[in-house]
Amino acid sequence: MSGRSSGLELARAKMVDAGVDPVAIETFAHYYRLLEHGETGMIPEASIEPVDIESIADVEVPDDVAAKAIAETVAIKLNGGLGTSMGMDRAKSLLCVRRGLSFLDIIARQTLHLRREYGVRLPLVLMNSFRTSADSLAALARYEDLKLPDLPLEFRQNMEPKLLLDSLKPVEWPKDPDLEWCPPGHGDIYTALRGTGLLDQLIEQGYRYAFVSNSDNLGAVPAPRVAGWFAASGAPFAIEAVRRTPSDKKGGHFARRKADGRLVLRETAQTLPEDREALADLSRHQYCSTNNIWFDLHAMKATLDAREGVLGLPLIRNEKTVDPADPTSPKVVQVETAMGAAIEVFEGARLIEVGRDRFIPVKTTNDLLVLRSDVYEMGPDFSLDQVAANVPYVELDDNHFKVVGEFDKRFPEGAPSLAKASSLKVQGDWTFGPNVQVVGDVELDGKGVQRVPAGEVLSGDPSGSDA
Repeated sequence: MSGRSSGLELARAKMVDAGVDPVAIETFAHYYRLLEHGETGMIPEASIEPVDIESIADVEVPDDVAAKAIAETVAIKLNGGLGTSMGMDRAKSLLCVRRGLSFLDIIARQTLHLRREYGVRLPLVLMNSFRTSADSLAALARYEDLKLPDLPLEFRQNMEPKLLLDSLKPVEWPKDPDLEWCPPGHGDIYTALRGTGLLDQLIEQGYRYAFVSNSDNLGAVPAPRVAGWFAASGAPFAIEAVRRTPSDKKGGHFARRKADGRLVLRETAQTLPEDREALADLSRHQYCSTNNIWFDLHAMKATLDAREGVLGLPLIRNEKTVDPADPTSPKVVQVETAMGAAIEVFEGARLIEVGRDRFIPVKTTNDLLVLRSDVYEMGPDFSLDQVAANVPYVELDDNHFKVVGEFDKRFPEGAPSLAKASSLKVQGDWTFGPNVQVVGDVELDGKGVQRVPAGEVLSGDPSGSDA
């Protein structure tokens, strides 16, 4: 037995001991074999061409079609993330975002509002990781009507061992054994839905469509109009897309594969270094994913059954250190897949362009500042409405603002007004007093501890000089 193969056997044994679902173990083995054969998951620019897609704004969706579709929909939120990049060690969705409400508070209220307005059951189910489950369920316990009597409020995503970069053997880290494990990327949702029995349960109870989105995207409401479009399309699978802007540097984009005409989602991690320029060309690749996904439960079940539970999504090979907070800890490979990559598995899959109001992700404290500001208003339906003409570009100094605790200290009275801002760039250690306004393009720079006084209007000319 070769060292590499024994790595798979060791990983398999470790997963069995931890009680991981057998199909999840087979799925992991599928990707392990790709990894040891040198598969990188790269999608060369020469193999794809740009896509053009229809817009939801131009589609006719009769009210009765929308109402019927939302009555047959289940909302699933990806809730496995810890917000480690913002210095958090618990579910990111517990972060306070507006008026003392967390992401989960707002999601629960959005769901309850839609149920009342449309007279539908609309189950809300979280896909939690082993690290986010307890905290998240405790936070939702106050919403007594949220859990439906015959469906769970959560299912767990699977976990897999991190592999040492040089040997592909499972890493051992006695200091914190939890760090020996990682989630298999959000592409695991399909495996987990099937393995937990939830997919069959939903179908038995008469649900037809799933709407899946990230818990850190408060724009991702299961809108009846979009549900109606998807139901009428007859497609097995669809993703909501938005036009890329300069702030979408990190995200993937959609394209069409020349070989078979299938739609594909290319992530940054699947782009060759020599193709980075084409990736960044917003005039060539115009659409990126919101990670708001619709699929037909029957089509998903039939496809998973035919493939014995292994959907066969493209591999994403993610190199990290075993302890993300310690760059000197051993280098590991995490085998991941992206949920949206399933678009290439389904014949007849569709894309639909939606407004930017359905894509308000919070990946950094820069995004959090915009979300907490007056760029958005929260309506009585708990949806976020963009009231400013534009979403400003915000870039805060990582040394002082990257971690939520430090960020909060520097905005003790809340976010400044950004409704008239084009951009805000902050270098150095600045604390903002109450009722500060940012107008146009503003840059703050300075040595030592600095303060923006209460009521200050910071205005800059379009060239970007500060007040």
